[in-house]
Amino acid sequence: MVSASVIMFVLAGLFFNLNLFSGVSDVSAILDPKVRLFLTSALSLFLPVMSYLFSEAKNTTKNSSASAAIDLSLRAGLILTWMLLVELLRKKVDEIRMRGYSGTIQRAGRVAWLGSLVFFNIKSAGRKAVFSILWILCATKVLQRIAFTEVGKRSYGHGKNARLISSYMSHMLLEQEHHQAAGDEGDVLLKTCKYIVMGEEKLEDIEPTADGYKQLRQNGDTIVTVGKVWELDDKDKFFSSHQIQGLRSICLSFALFKLMRRRFEHLPAVTKEEARNSRNLILKGLYNKSQAEAVFQVLNDEVNFLSEYYHSVVPVVLASPFFLFVNYFLVNIVVAVLCFMTVILCGNGDVRYALHSLHADNYTLQSGVAKIAICLLINATANSPSAFFSLVDLSITVLLFIIFFYEEIWEFVVFLLSNWFMVSLLYNYINKPSWLKRSTFRGALFWAGFSIIMWLRSKMSHADLRMKQFSMLNLRWPLKLPLLPTFTSMAVHTVPVPTSVKESIMKYLVEEHGLTQENPLTNGKSSLRKYGIDASRLSPSQQPSWWDCMDGSVSEAILMWHIATIILEVKCPPPSNNKQQEASRRTAVSLSKYCAYLVAFHPELLPDNPEKTELVLENTKAELKGMLGCRQYFLSSQSARVDKIMMDKNNTGQEGDHPNNSKVVQNGVELAGLLMDNNQRWEVLADVWTELIIYVAPSNEEERVKGHEDALVQGGEFITVLWALTTHIGVARPPAKKPTANVVDLEG
Repeated sequence: MVSASVIMFVLAGLFFNLNLFSGVSDVSAILDPKVRLFLTSALSLFLPVMSYLFSEAKNTTKNSSASAAIDLSLRAGLILTWMLLVELLRKKVDEIRMRGYSGTIQRAGRVAWLGSLVFFNIKSAGRKAVFSILWILCATKVLQRIAFTEVGKRSYGHGKNARLISSYMSHMLLEQEHHQAAGDEGDVLLKTCKYIVMGEEKLEDIEPTADGYKQLRQNGDTIVTVGKVWELDDKDKFFSSHQIQGLRSICLSFALFKLMRRRFEHLPAVTKEEARNSRNLILKGLYNKSQAEAVFQVLNDEVNFLSEYYHSVVPVVLASPFFLFVNYFLVNIVVAVLCFMTVILCGNGDVRYALHSLHADNYTLQSGVAKIAICLLINATANSPSAFFSLVDLSITVLLFIIFFYEEIWEFVVFLLSNWFMVSLLYNYINKPSWLKRSTFRGALFWAGFSIIMWLRSKMSHADLRMKQFSMLNLRWPLKLPLLPTFTSMAVHTVPVPTSVKESIMKYLVEEHGLTQENPLTNGKSSLRKYGIDASRLSPSQQPSWWDCMDGSVSEAILMWHIATIILEVKCPPPSNNKQQEASRRTAVSLSKYCAYLVAFHPELLPDNPEKTELVLENTKAELKGMLGCRQYFLSSQSARVDKIMMDKNNTGQEGDHPNNSKVVQNGVELAGLLMDNNQRWEVLADVWTELIIYVAPSNEEERVKGHEDALVQGGEFITVLWALTTHIGVARPPAKKPTANVVDLEG
């Protein structure tokens, strides 16, 4: 019993902290990744261990007293209660998937096992009724998950949506070309945008074909598009101007999310016509009207939609007023009726006896929790060990019940305040369905609810777009622990993406990949040429080694520029009164540290072979350690390390100084020395890093797409936001050179 109490005390504490602190500052339907791995592992072991302890408690009681074999002992009943309550709390960890039943089938098996423990071990009517109610709640949660999956995978608005949107886009592009003029920009482009926000499941004559669907005709005016949302009057008496801007941004994110889902579900890539249309919409429409901040807010919300669609623990994907009524009101009424019927059945149909036994057979209900707690507390203070442990067990049980009720309330709040529910409400508002027009009461209730939700959302803080910051010259812990890479990456410092970074990226995309031209992507060389730095004019023997590094792997170029940037950050900070150089410095340093983080922790998101990236990282660490020495490598400050490698720069090129002849650090030091003499060094670095991050971001390779999908469970990465942006507007890297292999005749 002590073992069971210790296990439950730790688990209850984890759930309490998780529910108390998750989502207080933001409404999120995704479990914090820092605890998902641990809780999933702990809960996978929980049922077997507790089943063993339950069996031991039951067998011990039977052996000690023949009369006690009539029903479960207090210890066995308490363990069974914990097992049922933890199963109710398990939904905090399990993701809601629109496809597949792997997790649901396992949970159904656990619930069936718990049902056998309840109905084959408890004899008294009152106790069986109480445990049956808890079991019915567990079974209801499983049936709800099955219903979510079935509804999702059969719906054209969810499971079948990606392929339907692909077919719709091919029809839409032909129609939209006739409505848009060549000189349209800003709000005009957005008000004529036909991207679907919601309502596509109401299209008529959806007939499947070999490669999609055909005959997509509208039933009246049922589809809400981005254009309809953008036509909302800024002077609408129901919304403020700020609220309308927020609703427009969310709906555009939702439409782009539906387009991006096709990449995760292995459907055909974006066509050139669609990319050109999206490029007009984002660069000429949204960005021309707003600042870069608005563009990245739309993309960040899009990635959040993707994260919640694939990894949500709350059914926000199905959010709508109808689903709200069915799932949170009608289902609860049905469950209450089932629980009442179960109580009567446990009393063999005698209502009076069933209600009386419910009170008489359960000592806790008969005496009250408060009275029992006071009694145990008095006995525990009188040095009674059994009273003390009983008090701990009672506290754990009460805490689990509190957590369960808190979790139910919090799920309802997250559902109401989610972007999904807001999009659904706006869809109903724009369409103004007949049920809203006919009844004044229903209309007033809808407006009141919409107003309250909008007010609550305005009081909630929303997470900013953030990026990790890692420096090779400020290393104070091992880069990766072999068994826990996820936790070590979460220890890396995180900062909001600076406004200067967003503006630099958008400016580069408009200038280099805008509407009138589309220059090929490079890894920074075009920015260097713009500032007169071009070693390609020299003969191969005269070209510096750092220039050759630019033609090698992307990871080598990233670490080389990263070393140079950190050296200049320490040695040549810009004047405090020069705002332009300070903005360039902030852009260069933040992108430098983020790209170094990608090399160290997410090589699967970079263009290189992940094994090559890991090899480059290990060689660079070895080279840096050889230059600094073991003590300075682990214990010195960043400025001391910079001084050391700059002082020894003349000796770094000697053969054999560093393992594997790595010259990444040496090239970075040489590059930093070159830029120290350039008065525009921070502008050069800012432009190079902007070009380099855009070069890294786009990819149609399935391995990279899988890497972005895996990153969504951790809330997404900044590089995923850029990947979504470049995918929408059709920016792509040049095709990789095919490797040449030397064929060896083994038989010869």
